Amino acid sequence: MPLNRRKFLKKSAVTGAGVALAGAAAAPAAQAAEKKKPGKHAKRYSLTVMGTTDLHGHVFNWDYFKDAEYADAAGNAMGLARVSTLVNQIRQEKGRRNTLLLDAGDTIQGTPLTYYFAKVDPITAKGGPVHPMAQAMNAIGYDAAALGNHEFNYGIETLRKFEDQCRFPLLGANALDAKTLKPAFPPYFIKKFQVPGAPPVKVAVLGLTNPGIAIWDKAYVQGKLTFPGLEEQAAKWVPKLRSMGADVVVVSAHSGSSGTSSYGDQLPYVENSAALVAQQVPGIDAILVGHAHVEIPELKVTNKATGKTVVLSEPLCYAERLSVFDFNLVFEKGRWSVESVAASLRDAKTVADDPKITRLLKDEHALVVEYVNQVVGTATATLTTVDARYKDAPIIDLITKVQEDVVKAALAGTAYASLPVIAQASPFSRTSQIPAGNVTIRDLSGLYVYDNTLVAKLLTGAQVRAYLEYSAEYFVQTAADAAVDTEKLTNAGGRPDYNYDYVSGFSYDIDIAQAAGSRIKNLTYNGAALDDAQQFVLAVNNYRANGGGAFPHVASATEVWSESTEIRTRIAEWVTAKGVLDPADFASVDWKLTRNGTPVF
Repeated sequence: MPLNRRKFLKKSAVTGAGVALAGAAAAPAAQAAEKKKPGKHAKRYSLTVMGTTDLHGHVFNWDYFKDAEYADAAGNAMGLARVSTLVNQIRQEKGRRNTLLLDAGDTIQGTPLTYYFAKVDPITAKGGPVHPMAQAMNAIGYDAAALGNHEFNYGIETLRKFEDQCRFPLLGANALDAKTLKPAFPPYFIKKFQVPGAPPVKVAVLGLTNPGIAIWDKAYVQGKLTFPGLEEQAAKWVPKLRSMGADVVVVSAHSGSSGTSSYGDQLPYVENSAALVAQQVPGIDAILVGHAHVEIPELKVTNKATGKTVVLSEPLCYAERLSVFDFNLVFEKGRWSVESVAASLRDAKTVADDPKITRLLKDEHALVVEYVNQVVGTATATLTTVDARYKDAPIIDLITKVQEDVVKAALAGTAYASLPVIAQASPFSRTSQIPAGNVTIRDLSGLYVYDNTLVAKLLTGAQVRAYLEYSAEYFVQTAADAAVDTEKLTNAGGRPDYNYDYVSGFSYDIDIAQAAGSRIKNLTYNGAALDDAQQFVLAVNNYRANGGGAFPHVASATEVWSESTEIRTRIAEWVTAKGVLDPADFASVDWKLTRNGTPVF
């Protein structure tokens, strides 16, 4: 039966109810064919659950930052148009009535396409458009999706509008109303699969999101929503789903499987806890894993309490892969039970786009292509991030300069106006380039790919020193006489590029021959040794300000200003106002890598 979204939302706001949908059509008899077992006949049924995650606004195999078909070294292809073809193939193979299609979150942020329909032509406007991700996922026929942390990047109003436009529920059993502590979104979804000559198979999907939302999107959710741990909420809901008669329990979790957290001890909950959920909570058959942007065809985890195997799978992000869980069930002693589960991946590069999806969203795609190709200025020289991880690159100085200027202007006339403003920025991409000549929104968006906003925090000189030491842990310790391979010089301990920061306004060396924690040398401000007691205003992105990356001091530091305009937009405004992008206006060599005092480069 169709879900009446308005009635459901009204009901769930009061009761925190889940979603129950019944698949009315019967499965083909072949799927429930009787097979001989010793001494008796047993009904059997095969079910296939498909899953995507971390779509991040990718409908087409298109790179808006490069204005070209997407291409990477591995030959991958991406986009929901490709996934639609894979889904159609599997539905053809298995019988559509025997399949379920899920997503594990991070849907409405990540490309100029999603930015455009959140900010330029917002879905929240009166008579506004239907979000292209809602259009595509509705057309493909998703059954349910878990909330990702990036669903909250544009605020709750945009998320609720997107939810209203989807013909499937957005699940979040651990996204609770801060006042009532009841689920603010449907916790679960139940669907019945009809089997001739036997009771229906009842499949429950529990949706779990990431506790880090409380940190990363604090400005939007504080006092409104709270996000307890996945293990705790799964332990609460899985027994309820079993008591409601669920024969199969699948979890869609926007949480990786590594058991690690990027926010240190700021939250008592684990960021990447999907494997912990499988291990600790009895009654789960399979978990669709998200958030970590890694590819896991099949991971088997043993539940501590029952000894049963739980099968996990994470498809690669951006709709590059589709996870496929194949369940075999048997009907014995009056009930269905799961006999086996196997997971595998299908690859988007093996198929062509589904023309239905291409036709559906060609106009929206064309609008965004036109938008990102607007010229906003000219550059006197080519700027690139190619070696920005290990050399002070002017293109990163552009980001810090813009952030400094915005914060200085915002603090003018306040009690903080006399304090020096410094800024952080990370080398997000290894391939961004602003070419000499015309500069477009596309060029600038490619430099700053995240929808981060700007925050101003108070730090002392001593805290800045600790911040820089922590940042310098990004480099692999390299002896003074060892050969330097730039491909192996960075990402120590698996730290991603976006968790390495430049900090403007200082001069310093990073001695990579030294152990982590003792690398910052010759740290000066205005030509003099840094005064540990001096106060600074740090212009910092909201991810870092709220604890992302677990940099020391910044999350607990006093906040003196913040805004909701994206840093990317501020960069475009700055370049537009200048007209000419000249490195002489922002570039300076402030830091370098050394080994025992000798420069590496």
